[in-house]
Amino acid sequence: MITVRADRFEIVVDDRTAGHTAYLDRGAERIFHHTEIDEEFSGRGLAGQVVEAALGQTAEAGKTVVAVCPYVRKWLEKNNPADITWRKPTMEELTWLKKELS
Repeated sequence: MITVRADRFEIVVDDRTAGHTAYLDRGAERIFHHTEIDEEFSGRGLAGQVVEAALGQTAEAGKTVVAVCPYVRKWLEKNNPADITWRKPTMEELTWLKKELS
């Protein structure tokens, strides 16, 4: 099951949060900056599932994905989804993100 909080999409297995992909919205863009799966749940493809769901919901919301997270960028490059508008971050966005996360 995928759940959405204010700053992340979480994947839940057996009523336990197994991992998440975190983001910050900035206008019409959603900046994905970190994806993490707890070690005990690794090797099950959960990171791909939570990222796919998060990116799909982001596209449905009409937002552009900014792929700061290496896993998100790798997933997008590998799967090349036509319905998701995405790009790599600019230096200005990286500076903004660093300030927001500190």
